[in-house]
Amino acid sequence: MPPMSLLGQVTKVGFMQNTATVTVSRFVFHPKTGKRLERSKKYLTHDAENTLRMQDTVLIRNCPPISARKRFTLEKVVKSPEREREALHARQAAEAALHSPERPASEAQPSQA
Repeated sequence: MPPMSLLGQVTKVGFMQNTATVTVSRFVFHPKTGKRLERSKKYLTHDAENTLRMQDTVLIRNCPPISARKRFTLEKVVKSPEREREALHARQAAEAALHSPERPASEAQPSQA
């Protein structure tokens, strides 16, 4: 089989060690009506570092069989919404820490007189 790369979305991760399920979608036209139909197929993909998360868009490449049903390996992560969201939250927290006024030590603790 020649090298084949597919672009898909991670639909299941964390249930099997070093494995994620990637759904690859394609569009076909119905022969009679001409309507566009979405066809999808799920592939078990080898993820050696367990880095994939749900809804990641990934590029997978076929490889020699790793297990009975696993024939693809992770090439690269194209887009990761969860990582982008975490990076945004970290950036916002850092900006908030820089812009928050620091209270002097005398105001921080009330006197106990």
